[in-house]
Amino acid sequence: MKNLYERLVRPLLFSLEAETAHHFTIASLRRASHFDPALRALKQFAPPSRPKNLFGLSFPNPIGLAAGLDKNGVALPAWAALGFGFIEIGTVTAVAQPGNSRPRIFRVPEQKALINRLGFNNDGADAVAERFRRLRKSGRWPAVPVGINIGKSRTTPLERAADDYLHSFRLLRDFADYITLNVSSPNTPGLRELQEPAALSRLLHVISSEPTSVAKPIVVKISPDLSPIELEAVLAACEENGVSGIIATNTTLDHSEIPPQRDAEGGLSGAPLREKSTALVRSICANSKIPVIASGGICDAESAREKFEEGAQLIQLYTGFVYHGPQLLSEIMEEL
Repeated sequence: MKNLYERLVRPLLFSLEAETAHHFTIASLRRASHFDPALRALKQFAPPSRPKNLFGLSFPNPIGLAAGLDKNGVALPAWAALGFGFIEIGTVTAVAQPGNSRPRIFRVPEQKALINRLGFNNDGADAVAERFRRLRKSGRWPAVPVGINIGKSRTTPLERAADDYLHSFRLLRDFADYITLNVSSPNTPGLRELQEPAALSRLLHVISSEPTSVAKPIVVKISPDLSPIELEAVLAACEENGVSGIIATNTTLDHSEIPPQRDAEGGLSGAPLREKSTALVRSICANSKIPVIASGGICDAESAREKFEEGAQLIQLYTGFVYHGPQLLSEIMEEL
């Protein structure tokens, strides 16, 4: 039986243009984050606790919010109230940028999929750091781990990418329980070239060599479109540089399952990504000891269980949450 979100809320949101609906949702959760009665109401959706420890952090449950839903980290208390075991914000870049031109988010409802070509639209690392500074002072900082996903500014040439990431890392590290390096979005020209061994090793070396008072786990988010040889090289670079975890995966450029009349340029997420993402999780777990956070095609309890059975330690939701709402967290936990 459809839950309340699917029967009432989703039809209203889906009557709006996709990005308009997204901004409305984030604005609503942002307001709720500053209103205690609203936070208490959101907590009715929270699943039961199932603690998980990974790279020195304690997660109340293994279900996280994937980067992309709250790019600027404006609604952390609300996400925690909904029951997410961890929250990843971003992608944040060193400088504020508007992203690609609209329209840039497209729904494919019959396949529970989204296509986006947002292009790292965000407020920039300085603004996000100031927002988090105020949130901490307010006493509303969430009790769950917070990851910050950082990426390359569009105007920064690839040869200066490491310095660009380092700028964001320095500004945001004190607010992050872990930092994710996004080197796999298909919507920033050339970004995926940072998955090549030499470029990835340089980036990881620059970040890991930065002096910090408290060491931060570094996580790398990779593409589902890597070939077996490319994946092997990525894993080798991650192992050599002491990466704490790998997020598998970002969106895909493989649109073979999308009917031509429904297709659009951009990264595909949702149910059509499930098999490709799971295959990558399986391959990483079979060939590396680096912990995996699975993200991609998790639209129901069965697809979540599948990721864990293939070796994932944690999972993240984005498109599945858009289609099924907060009840999805409890459904997954009941299945586990």
